[in-house]
Amino acid sequence: MKIDSIQTGQPRTMGTAGASDPLDREWRSAIWKDPVHGRVWAGVEGLSGDVQVARPDHGGAERALLLYPSAHYPAWRREWGTKDLGAGAFGENLTVSDLTEATVCLGDLFQLGEVKIEVSGPRSPCHTLVRRHRRPDLIEQVVATDRSGWYVRVLTEGWLEAGLELLLVDRPYPQWPIDRVARVKREKVQDVESARRLAECPALVADWRAKLG
Repeated sequence: MKIDSIQTGQPRTMGTAGASDPLDREWRSAIWKDPVHGRVWAGVEGLSGDVQVARPDHGGAERALLLYPSAHYPAWRREWGTKDLGAGAFGENLTVSDLTEATVCLGDLFQLGEVKIEVSGPRSPCHTLVRRHRRPDLIEQVVATDRSGWYVRVLTEGWLEAGLELLLVDRPYPQWPIDRVARVKREKVQDVESARRLAECPALVADWRAKLG
C-alpha cells in the first residue's frame, strides 16, 4: 500500500454564462487536480496549494484529503473507451494502490511517513464530477460500482510525497468498510437499525452522523 501520486488544484471557471445545456453553464470548481512533484505539506485542513470550492461538503478538517484507488482507473478507461484518464481525474489528492472501498474501514489509522491520517467517510459523488467528465449518469455509475473514494482527517501534520507507504496502525471499526458505510447512508430508510449503529460511530464525519441519527 503506497501513495502512487499526489495532486492539488486551484479554482477554475468553466462553461458559458447563460448556456441552455446545464453541463455547459458557467461554474467554478477546483476538481481539476495537477500532480505535485516532490514533497507537499499535509495540514489539518488539507494539502498546501490545494483549494476546495464547494465547502463544507468538501474540505475542512473532517475531509482534509480525498483518497482514490489507482485500481479503479483501468476499469473506468475500459468502460468509457478512453486512454486519457488517470490519477487526479476524480479530484483526489492522493491516488493510492492496494486499497479499495471494500478493504478500507471507517476509523482506520494510517501512517504515511511522519503523517498520520484517519478515515472519516466515503466521498459522496456529486454533480461536480458529472460536469467535470460531462457524463450525466456518472453519479449512478459511481454508486453502482462503489468506486467513490474516501475522505480522511490529518491527525499528525507533516510532509508527503509519492512513493510513501501507507501503514495501517489501527482498525477500531472493522465492521464498517467504506463501501458498506456508503450503502447504509443511501438505504437508511430501509435499514433504520444499521443507520442508527453507523450514526453512533465517532469516526464518521459529523454531518453524516447528524443525518443518520
